[in-house]
Amino acid sequence: MNVKFGDLSIQYRAHQAEFDAAVHRVLESGQFIFGPELDAFEKEFAAYCGTRHAVGVASGTEAIYLALAALGIGPGDEVITVPNTAVPTISAISMANAKPVLVDVRPDDFNMDPQALKRRFTAKTKAILPVHLYGQTADMAPILEIAEKKGVPVIEDACQAHGARYGSKKAGSLGKMGCFSFYPSKNLGAFGDAGAITTDDDALYERLQMLRNYGQKIRYYHEIKGINSRLDAMQAALLRAKLKHLDAWNARRTRIAEYYEKHLADAIRTPREMAGRTHARHLYAILVQERDRLKKRLADKGIQTEIHYPVPVHLQKAYADLGQGPGSHPVAEQCALTELSLPMYPELTQEQVEAVVSAANESI
Repeated sequence: MNVKFGDLSIQYRAHQAEFDAAVHRVLESGQFIFGPELDAFEKEFAAYCGTRHAVGVASGTEAIYLALAALGIGPGDEVITVPNTAVPTISAISMANAKPVLVDVRPDDFNMDPQALKRRFTAKTKAILPVHLYGQTADMAPILEIAEKKGVPVIEDACQAHGARYGSKKAGSLGKMGCFSFYPSKNLGAFGDAGAITTDDDALYERLQMLRNYGQKIRYYHEIKGINSRLDAMQAALLRAKLKHLDAWNARRTRIAEYYEKHLADAIRTPREMAGRTHARHLYAILVQERDRLKKRLADKGIQTEIHYPVPVHLQKAYADLGQGPGSHPVAEQCALTELSLPMYPELTQEQVEAVVSAANESI
């Protein structure tokens, strides 16, 4: 059986009438930038995340950049984050002309290690940017405690964590701001690039609204320097249609993950789902020795897989200027050598899930 790593066409066909209606509604309105669709989505997404505000922007990368810019973070400032993330997390820090400072992750959940975080503070540290990897939140209580003692804000990279919880609170409501990507393959995905920032802070909300729209509240009257990073009405309308299904889709992801965990061979390890957290299951990562051999064997059996991520940030050529070679972050480096992501999307059939398990167990 051939099992794709992802197939967005299935979701479109299953909800075609809703999606087509959203598109036609925008086309008939003639309003493609700002307007009622964006206003409604921002209110609905903020309510979903449990925050006062949400600001729609053009991508998850720009969500992080604008969050940093709203705090006045720029040249000479340092932002602490992790090395085992998609490079766009770091790109956003570079866009702000700040310096990314990397700390290693924990071997149980592969999220930011609070103990490592404590050791990386300097007088230049202006923000902490934990990444909620694979759909599970970082251990936010100690991170927030450290941040409060140091007097710096926490910005959540929640780009993989739509609907994830830490205790009773959802991702995006834990730090000063939460940054989301709606890249098409996310748990809540647009039909192109899109993103959002959530916050409870009224002043930051107003500043973010200006920053995404050339620094203006009133057209042609620019109060601050900004950029064009607007979530367009078409994407907002489509995201509104999808948001209604997000919890059901996440529940299906959970059932798939539970089947994997119950039936995969003991030799296949996964990052632990930690107590007190609800995993959104954006990715189903397994950790195996001779990962590349397993990937090829699965491909030969028709099972598509991906690696998240094959090269940690500090070993990327683009970030050689960080001056951190092999051995700088051993847990993240081990993850890069052994991680393999199995198919994980709500439209997978039970037959396909069983085929993935069978192929993995036969190939290990």
